[in-house]
Parts: sequence; structure tokens; C-alpha cells
Amino acid sequence: MIPINTPIILSVLLLATSILPGLAQDKAAPLEIRAAYHNPVRPFVELYLPDQSGNLVQLNLVAEGLSRPQLTRPLEGSLVLYSQPQVDPENPGDAVAAVYKLPADLRKAIILIFPAPEGAKRPYRLVVINDAPTSFRKGESRVINLTPVETAVLAGEHKLNIPPGKLRSVPAVTSRNEFNMAQTNFYYKEGESWIPITERQLQFLDTTRRIFLVYLTRGSVQPFVTTIVDTTPEVPIVPLPAE
Repeated sequence: MIPINTPIILSVLLLATSILPGLAQDKAAPLEIRAAYHNPVRPFVELYLPDQSGNLVQLNLVAEGLSRPQLTRPLEGSLVLYSQPQVDPENPGDAVAAVYKLPADLRKAIILIFPAPEGAKRPYRLVVINDAPTSFRKGESRVINLTPVETAVLAGEHKLNIPPGKLRSVPAVTSRNEFNMAQTNFYYKEGESWIPITERQLQFLDTTRRIFLVYLTRGSVQPFVTTIVDTTPEVPIVPLPAE
């Protein structure tokens, strides 16, 4: 399953009490992120994270697609998002919106933010995709199954099953027509049958990447699919000089 809202250990909460401005003393390497928020019921949200100097700044979410690159400094190896721009030193946990334990070698990441399931400790869950050019190559796609049922994707020559809660990589599609279009179908499993969600042609280019989200809304009888298309050129942001 995709790790979501990793429980916060006590040391993380203690460190969060000094985030203004104590985080600047954290020697962890900064993490470059781009983010997207997906919630059809409440499409806009304000979230905050520590910048590389330890000050809380707003996450640069946009209405559609991925945000522009932003640097953050992990707290004890975790990405921490806050629901307000100020942290109460006496009770920092109330402001924590989501936490995700990061791989030690992660330096660039795409952060996908979703409402957490009912009863979760934090209001949001995170899916993190390694954004390094060698990990998520141009032309490739990712599919995230946010439903409790098995789904599948047919993209050009690729046929992949996606178990509930899993993220799957889709290699670059090469079976395309002269307009770079390829048949792209999504299905979900009901009993022993595969039921179509969407069946359409999409354009696959060697200069773009796609992230497909398969999800349910409250009261829906079948999943939906939405797509994030990444056309951003690789222009790294320069960290501030060390003090």
C-alpha cells in the first residue's frame, strides 16, 4: 500500500516546536518539491511548509497541474505540511496537516495531496513520487489507484493492473499514430468482470509526463480518472548559500 500519513514520532513533534526559526540549524539537505492537490469536493486549500531556512511559507499550489519548484528542509527525515502559517509552540501537533517519511536519498519529489480517509490522524494523506530525471523519465506515466478495488490501464502497448492503493509506473508509449495518439483505457474490477471507466485516445510525447489518478467521490458508484500533465522543463532552483 502507498504509505500515507506516517505516524509522527515524538522527536518530530518536539522539533516542530522550534520551527520558527530553529529549523535553520537542521543540517538535512533541502528537498526540491512540486505539488498538486486533488479534492473535487473542496478544490482549494492553503497549506504551509518550512523553507530551507526554517520559516513557514505557503505551499505554491495552483488550480491545475503541478506547482512551481519550491525548496523545503525535511524535519527528522519527514516532509511535514501545516494547515496554518503559525505553529503553537505549546501544541504544534494541532497545526500538522500531513507527514510523510522520506527516503534518505530523495532530493526531488512530486507531492500529491489528498483528503485523508475518515478517522485518520491527520486531515491529508500524501503520495510522493521521485522526481529525479533518471527515476521518472520524460515520456513515462504514473498511475495511482486511490480506490479500494483493483483497476487496470491499457496505454498503447502497455497493459498493467493496479491493486488498491498502489502506484504503478507506465513505460513510455511507443505504439502511437502519426499524431502521437494512443488508445488509453482504464478499467475497474467488479467480481470477475472488468468494467470500463474511460476509453479514449491521448497524446503521448517524449517531452512530457503524465500522472493518472483513479479515485472515488462520496456516493459515486464507479471510479473516475483525472490526469496531471507535466510539461515543465528541467530548470533547477539554486539553494541559498549556507550560513
